[in-house]
Amino acid sequence: MAQQKTILRALAGERLPTPPIWMMRQAGRYLPEYRATRAQAGDFLSLCYNSELAAEVTLQPIRRYGFDASILFADILLLPQALGADLWFVTGEGPRLSTIQSQADFDALIPANGVHDKLAPIYETVRILRRELPSETTLIGFAGAPWTVATYMVAGRGTPDQGPAHQLKDENPALFQQIIDRLVDGTIEYLSQQIQAGAEVIKLFDSWAGSLKGADFDRYALEPTKRIISALKEKHPDTPIIAFPRGAGARYVGFAKATGADCVAVDDSVTAEWVAQNVQPDGCVQGNLASSHMVTGGENLVSETRRIVKALSGGPHIFNLGHGITPDASPENVQLMIDAVRSA
Repeated sequence: MAQQKTILRALAGERLPTPPIWMMRQAGRYLPEYRATRAQAGDFLSLCYNSELAAEVTLQPIRRYGFDASILFADILLLPQALGADLWFVTGEGPRLSTIQSQADFDALIPANGVHDKLAPIYETVRILRRELPSETTLIGFAGAPWTVATYMVAGRGTPDQGPAHQLKDENPALFQQIIDRLVDGTIEYLSQQIQAGAEVIKLFDSWAGSLKGADFDRYALEPTKRIISALKEKHPDTPIIAFPRGAGARYVGFAKATGADCVAVDDSVTAEWVAQNVQPDGCVQGNLASSHMVTGGENLVSETRRIVKALSGGPHIFNLGHGITPDASPENVQLMIDAVRSA
């Protein structure tokens, strides 16, 4: 059955007549059933660590829409919490972390191989999903890429320009490299356990890769991704990996070959036509409808969806958004997008 799953076929390099579909953040606040389950859990972190409820919200968009893949419901900041950082969420504002700004702060973290007790509920969620997902639906596990996770660990929160992380890497590159190295090792541990629990595909989200330029992009986005993929491929050679260096622009070109990724996800700052010419020759691509279409809907959504499908029809393609679906999106527009892809 695994060989019949459309996403696995696309990731293996097969050009399909209709691209498989899933959405980043597809289990989320745009769905009323998600909001009800989150209220049952009490708060966001409690939902992440409640295996039964986390599995439930992962399954909700599959039941509603029949996506070709489901992605584990979790958060990229669970790993730094497992490494010893304090993590909490402020309603209406987002995550907060205790910061790493000195060697003493870093030295208080635990070794990478010590994360599994804290993350055990996440692995249990994966096991539940493998039992309960439809046989044709691929299960995607994920983690944040080291640069993106490090930006939160240094600043203690999300920032518009990742300024605190840039300042630390420039002023104390040795300390910043230690943070990256610990995150590389921790991510390998975390994702390897997700695969052992049943994840069929892994995705690495480098949401803030676009703020890295030149040699910094190579050192802090490309190289950590390459190290993680190399280690995972050694342990789990049959598990495909999707890399998403969001905002990479021209650096999307060659990223798959440089890192060993089976697929490169692209954001909507580049056109599908450009991706077809410059990125897709190296293998599978994922993307890249602007998330705003899930809010505005209408004929623009349909025509843009069909344009992307056509532009990327010459090679392996997984249809997705250029970033995660937003809480103000309409569930009806999601169905409209799916219908447009499958009738294109």
